[in-house]
Amino acid sequence: METTVEIREQISEEWIPLIYRERVRTQRTRSYHINVPKKENHAEILHTLLGIELKVGNYRFTCPDLSTARYLQVFARIGCQDVAIPYDITKISTLADELEVSWHKTLLLFEEKTFDKTPSARGRMRANLIKDLRQEIEEIGAGALMPEFRQSTKQRE
Repeated sequence: METTVEIREQISEEWIPLIYRERVRTQRTRSYHINVPKKENHAEILHTLLGIELKVGNYRFTCPDLSTARYLQVFARIGCQDVAIPYDITKISTLADELEVSWHKTLLLFEEKTFDKTPSARGRMRANLIKDLRQEIEEIGAGALMPEFRQSTKQRE
């Protein structure tokens, strides 16, 4: 638990739940459900004849494009089942970049902080870090299934 706090303080603005809260949930989003276990997962992006898929364990999820697959991959690794995806597809790529960089920085800092621990202690600490990330994202929530569309226009008052 103390390792999570240290990493959060050191990363500060690049903490995954903070990016999710301030950069994703502040814009118009739709919720997306990924059927993944609530634990750290190995997520892989596959380029198939039918398009791009995200493979997590034995499950495959079709993605409309590579940036969406990269975006969902970060959350699938953490084990988040319900996440918000920006409705504006032009925003997904930059958010995927930020989230991937944050994920890798988190893992590097974790390795740096726990290099002197036993493998079993490191495993428990890593599982706690992933659990804390997942819980913070779940507290923020995934929002509505579809974004709100305003029916009024400036022409009609």
